[in-house]
Amino acid sequence: MATFLEALAGGPLVVDGAMGSQLFERGVLYNACLEELNLTRPELIRKVHEDYVRAGANVIETNTFGANAMRLEKHGVSSKVALLNEAGVRLAREAVGVKGFVVGAIGPSGYFLGEASPDDITKVRSALGEQARALVGAGVDALVVETFRQTNELRVAIEAAVAAAGGEVPVIASASVDEHNRMSDGKSSAEIARLMKEWGASVVGVNCSDGPMNVLEAVQPMLETGLPVWAVPNAGLPRRVDDRLVYVSTAEYFGVYARRMYKLGVKLVGGCCGTTPDHVKRIAAAARMIGSSDGKSTPPDAETPSRGSDTFQAWSADPPEALPGAAKAVPFAERSSLAGKIARGKFVVSVEVNPPVGLNLEKSLAAAKMLKRGGVDVVNIADGARAQARMGNLAMAVRVQEHGVETILHVCGRDRNLLATLAHLLAAHELGVRNVVIITGDPPKMGDFPDASAVYDLDSIGILKLATRLNHGIDPGGKPLGSGTRFVLATGAEPAALNYERELTRLRQKKDAGAEIVMTQPVYDPAVLEKFLTDIEPLGLPVLVGLLPLASYRNAEFLHNEVPGMQVPDSVRERMRLAGSGPEGRKEGVKIAREMLAAVRHRVAGAYVMPPFERFDLALEVIDGFVETDVPADIAVGQEA
Repeated sequence: MATFLEALAGGPLVVDGAMGSQLFERGVLYNACLEELNLTRPELIRKVHEDYVRAGANVIETNTFGANAMRLEKHGVSSKVALLNEAGVRLAREAVGVKGFVVGAIGPSGYFLGEASPDDITKVRSALGEQARALVGAGVDALVVETFRQTNELRVAIEAAVAAAGGEVPVIASASVDEHNRMSDGKSSAEIARLMKEWGASVVGVNCSDGPMNVLEAVQPMLETGLPVWAVPNAGLPRRVDDRLVYVSTAEYFGVYARRMYKLGVKLVGGCCGTTPDHVKRIAAAARMIGSSDGKSTPPDAETPSRGSDTFQAWSADPPEALPGAAKAVPFAERSSLAGKIARGKFVVSVEVNPPVGLNLEKSLAAAKMLKRGGVDVVNIADGARAQARMGNLAMAVRVQEHGVETILHVCGRDRNLLATLAHLLAAHELGVRNVVIITGDPPKMGDFPDASAVYDLDSIGILKLATRLNHGIDPGGKPLGSGTRFVLATGAEPAALNYERELTRLRQKKDAGAEIVMTQPVYDPAVLEKFLTDIEPLGLPVLVGLLPLASYRNAEFLHNEVPGMQVPDSVRERMRLAGSGPEGRKEGVKIAREMLAAVRHRVAGAYVMPPFERFDLALEVIDGFVETDVPADIAVGQEA
């Protein structure tokens, strides 16, 4: 029987898909120790492995991603490192039999190593080394260290795995990069691949890291190392729906990119978060088209929960204004300049300008001032955009308003518990922020720090209830604060939501909780938007229609296939394909956005523009003619094409 590396030399191999997503779908709680299931529910783990084998996978990863002592300590089972890893190998081997290979999975320690002392490094090296030795001793065909964002921890993991392998089995090193194909310290995928080879890896690659499009770009320069390359993307970007994460990249889309990866020379393709046996089946079909390996045969085709609503059940069910000591809320039109404009029927425009990665706000402040000169009413600032190292949006909002530009602040439930959210809102009000858009928030899994914990004490409905009480001068426990806040409460909505009826139900609940404005996700299908506006008309809420001008055909394909809540019709994607890239592509993207806005201008209170790649000039082009400007548009833009 061929060894793992011999099989790679013979042709492409098919890696399995997600384990965690499949377990959650089968009823396992999100906070369970998934690795402990190797001992407590082995039949469930074996069944997931078998489903992937039937779909065509001939490389099966063990259910041991977090089976190191540091992660297991959080669940009180750190003494079972050897038992859990050995059981993981046994279950994978039982499922794959002689048809494929078992790869021992090793994930990050769960201990942040941005700046690490020698003692920190030693502790992590010891934990990962212990796990690697257990996996090798149990008989894996290879080890994979995967989903590492920190370069220093990746090095520790590779060196520990290589030492444990002792030359008996190869080590696969798999990084997790951001949307710019960089590690958290800025190293490119090409740079990290060269280092992984230097540190002893026999196979290099990328996993997680958004969807297939991003991973394809990331692994291409890795081929220059001369080592076999591994590519294991997520099924697009995740979105919380009810008590789980939903990924939207279809199996067909995965198959298209699997063929591209194999043709490029990638030797191993599989699926990470959100992928299923259907995705793996398409990958296996792509591998058969390229050619099967001579070592093993390919079998034939075969959202973090939200506790927001529950949190408020302990509070009084009475409306805030009926509680003892409640203040009368300030009328909507008097709470902010934005609210006054909406109340008077003025068409308003909000443009998203987010805090930069790092500390320098100059570019963001310049953009905000330019947008105001171009007729924009308010700057919209996200809360922890893409879970990266950005300053808090409240600090940026204060700085922007110091320059005479009104802001609307995102407030999400991901990062703060009830008390922290309460303090955040009170601080925002004290610092002069009056407009907030309240959302549940995307999970940190998609950002630079996948080991960060998501809080979600409150979802968007819960935070709306909290803010509404504050507007009446009442705290969460029903105690009067002496005076009320003056927040204008906006919320988000997805006209193209996967579960449309649920989206409408949630929006009605948001209105009942206090929402006063709706800001939609971008929409590219006029029929979808018209239906949404008709269906929510009885709510009587002013709508700011979301517009994200497409930058290129590639951008359109990415949004359609990998981003939840986005639907870009075939006709629109074809227009972008014909337009090409560069200035012509951006020009067509602006034209499409303007057509959408013109079609519903008479039905909405304003526009919410999300310029792609911080091209704020495109935002002004979209709204040109729809708003009154302080200066001519060509002067306001002030950016090169």
